[in-house]
Amino acid sequence: MTFHKEGHRIIFFTLTGLSIVNFLSYTFIGDNMFTKILMGFSLVFLVLILQFFRNPLRKTIVNDSHVIAPADGEVVVIEEVEETEYFKDKRIQVSIFMSPINVHVNRNPISGLVKYAKYHPGKYLVAWHPKSSTENERTTVVIANSRTEVLFRQIAGALAKRIVYYVKEGQQVQQGSEMGFIKFGSRIDLYLPLNASINVALNQKTRGGETVVATLA
Repeated sequence: MTFHKEGHRIIFFTLTGLSIVNFLSYTFIGDNMFTKILMGFSLVFLVLILQFFRNPLRKTIVNDSHVIAPADGEVVVIEEVEETEYFKDKRIQVSIFMSPINVHVNRNPISGLVKYAKYHPGKYLVAWHPKSSTENERTTVVIANSRTEVLFRQIAGALAKRIVYYVKEGQQVQQGSEMGFIKFGSRIDLYLPLNASINVALNQKTRGGETVVATLA
């Protein structure tokens, strides 16, 4: 198990801060119940931070006919919608909600050329709010290949107030490779062609880089 680079600084300062607090507590208060409770709380808090920034190895089976999950989480939306930013037509939207306990590495759903990449500042509505896709802080990325174009959005939630993405327009990317990270919970929306066959169901758990969300016609 490794930890994502986005968490290295937070992990360092968390570990340093907790060590100092516990050292001072033990030195000036002594080995009493308060110090033991503080040490227990510190350990739990550190474990939570470590699990949030974990970066497990994923093996993506590259397949041009598949759209794979860009994130770990739970499928919360599957519906036909009007995509108004790039396609300006109807698409199938599949949304994956990431809770604070999920892996938060984001991955490219298909291989191809990044045709569009844009960051949008915005609000921090809860990630399951219907307007979070259009009003929250978010990024929009479109990847195109000889078979299709897929748009996906990283969307910040009430807790997630920092979106990081590494891709840029004109870049060639590989399916399953890392494209970004969202800190402390949020969601990703996928916009797929209407003739794509959806392979997931509502409330289904996904694994980024492995779960096949859809099969292209």
